[in-house]
Amino acid sequence: MTHAAPDGAVLSLPPSIRLVEVGLRDGLQAVSAPLSTEHKVELVHLLVDAGVREIEAVSFAHPRVLPQLADAAEVMAAVPRRDDVTYRGLVPNLRGARRAADCGLDEMVVVVSADDTVSVKNQRRTTAEVLAELPDIARVAEQAGCRLLVAVACAFFAPARGPVPAVERDLVVDTAVDVGASAVYLAATSGQETPREMADGIVGTRRRHPDLPVGVHLHNRNGFAPANALAAMQAGASWLEGSFAGLGGDMWFPGDPTVLGNAPMEDLIHLCDGLGVRTGIDLTAYLQVVRRSEALTGIPSTSFVTRGGTRDDLARATWPDTT
Repeated sequence: MTHAAPDGAVLSLPPSIRLVEVGLRDGLQAVSAPLSTEHKVELVHLLVDAGVREIEAVSFAHPRVLPQLADAAEVMAAVPRRDDVTYRGLVPNLRGARRAADCGLDEMVVVVSADDTVSVKNQRRTTAEVLAELPDIARVAEQAGCRLLVAVACAFFAPARGPVPAVERDLVVDTAVDVGASAVYLAATSGQETPREMADGIVGTRRRHPDLPVGVHLHNRNGFAPANALAAMQAGASWLEGSFAGLGGDMWFPGDPTVLGNAPMEDLIHLCDGLGVRTGIDLTAYLQVVRRSEALTGIPSTSFVTRGGTRDDLARATWPDTT
């Protein structure tokens, strides 16, 4: 039985949580028509104005693989520089890390799939091969003055397989710690992860590495993203990741496009606001990012906030005159 705290609360939640924006990387890489550098930088300005302070802005994948993000260096040269804003870039391999080294990133992130089949399908290398390159990437990041983050893809569940054993996730995390990664995040890559899996994965990782910051990257195929966010916060996650308008995310298997994306960041902000968990992000200002994204990409947001409105919207509504 759950016992309420003296003030009647039943949820054990942090007073605040970091929200990391991945729309400019994980979101836009799924949009077939590339946005101009100018428009990407415009979105960054809107994000910063809304209070977003951690932005995964670019990817250094080969331009032939991701032409949508081929202007990574140009974007990083034009983004607003502030002491309180952190910019992250994805580096898929050592070559990408070397390209990223002189671009003024605060953090480099390397994605390593805990599931070997997904690693081969997505990166054309086994998990072991990707892990073997981590020490060299770590050295490049250190020389560039960047923190190294390791993203554990398929940390809980893998397509065409099902649940991923904890030992496979732990192998990636342990290797990340061994090479000096400053943090890891566990990715709900398939969108079929459950709150129990989310909580167990975070708690297990924190027990193995008590001083390691652990974030989560959320997808929404099964509609569990809000529940998984809640479970993650209760389990001690350091941050949550989402994308403006829910862009990007799960593109491997068919389904209704409105549920296949990343967790919409506007829904995560709305959830945290409703729980009294501070994010530092103003939802009204953030919705300007969403509207601009919709205009630039032609893709409507999948969020509940944009389709159903906020609590404040409904509270201010008036009954229609039926007389």
